[in-house]
Amino acid sequence: MTIEKTADKTTVAAFNRRSVLGAIGAGAFLAGAPGAAIARSLARPAAPFPGLTKIINDYVAEKKVAGMLAAIGMGQSDPMMISAGTHKLGGEKPVDMNTLWRLYSQTKPVTGMAIMMLIEDGQLKLDQPVADILPEFADMRVLQNPEGSLDETVPARTQITIRHLLTHTAGLGYNIISKGPIRKAYFAEGITPGVVSRMPLPGTEPGPPTPDIATFSKNLASLPLVYEPGTKWSYSVSIDLLGYVVQVASGMPLEEFLQKRMFDPLGMKDTFFQLPADRVADFTDNYAPLGGTLIPIDPAANSIYLDKPAFAFGGAGLVGSAADYDKFLAMLLGFGTYKGTAIMQPETAKLGMSNLLPEGADMKGTWVANHGFGAGGRAGLGTAASPAGTFGWGGAAGTSAFVDTGNGFRAGGYTQYMPSNTYPFQSNFPKYVYADLMQQMSAGEGKTSP
Repeated sequence: MTIEKTADKTTVAAFNRRSVLGAIGAGAFLAGAPGAAIARSLARPAAPFPGLTKIINDYVAEKKVAGMLAAIGMGQSDPMMISAGTHKLGGEKPVDMNTLWRLYSQTKPVTGMAIMMLIEDGQLKLDQPVADILPEFADMRVLQNPEGSLDETVPARTQITIRHLLTHTAGLGYNIISKGPIRKAYFAEGITPGVVSRMPLPGTEPGPPTPDIATFSKNLASLPLVYEPGTKWSYSVSIDLLGYVVQVASGMPLEEFLQKRMFDPLGMKDTFFQLPADRVADFTDNYAPLGGTLIPIDPAANSIYLDKPAFAFGGAGLVGSAADYDKFLAMLLGFGTYKGTAIMQPETAKLGMSNLLPEGADMKGTWVANHGFGAGGRAGLGTAASPAGTFGWGGAAGTSAFVDTGNGFRAGGYTQYMPSNTYPFQSNFPKYVYADLMQQMSAGEGKTSP
């Protein structure tokens, strides 16, 4: 286990009790100055996140994962690292801030912010019909039954907008989630923007390869929508489609736009849509836990990420280090600026991290019920269960990352196992962080919560 402590005391002062308590649904009230208490805690030599540290150590010791890491930063300061384990089970190379992880859907907020940058540029508008950019989406039809026949449809009453695509309310589906004929149709048309393994996996369906992005868009538009646009949150391929919107609006493929406008300015040198051959030694193995055993499904040495993808999957395609993703989070925490380098205006970043859901959209029974949703990530609503100023998302291989702008900190958790709900690490990662922060506050004030 490794703990590296680099956060300084001055960057912790923005913490406030409202968000810290509310984020984990605590009803207790801690009097005093939480920011000062946390600063004192961080200044002590003892581990400032004992609960999270134990969880990470236990996961590795019990061989639930090969390696696990958390990176937590205050303000614009360098992050603190808590880590245990190695790149692969039984390996010798420990995971660290430069280890490369499959980020999967943590790619979505990155693409979402690229869209926000184009909105700032005046190339797009939030409520602009996507058909203005991609004409194939002008006359969509909607399934009468989300799991019913593809022949039983009605004309869409509403045009799909950029807002809908950013917030998964466009009515599109996902090959890994949708059910019935529409799921089979997605596979048949190659609407499968993601890779996992070179080997066939149980429960996966074979299908044609994913086509180029232009064909992907046309194939997607040729199929009916699962829901009427703007009416329901439905996790979907919408962020992958937004990668094509970036290309058409900017004149650059998504990967080129991100490199020029985001990765290079922020110094994100370890973030890729295709794993460079000379970086295999820095890449982790990916596993499927089965009956208490970790089954390698994508060994780094022969990873499918070494192959050039059909296109840059804006919803699931990135490989990157914790150090790089922390820079992205720090930029969000700085409302578009990282250590003096601005890639978007504060108003743009704040808008992207705010609740952009269409009014009246049905969230019942979804992963984001009682929350808001912004530009590719969950957004806080200002309630006890959904604190204002929080924004983030996770990935299919167990990763999780978020910012808390109200309290001035960011956190990322990294490991590699699929499916992500095999263990509670991803879903509970924010709770682990906030629970330790509460303990710091209590210890710093010399009080305990009632």
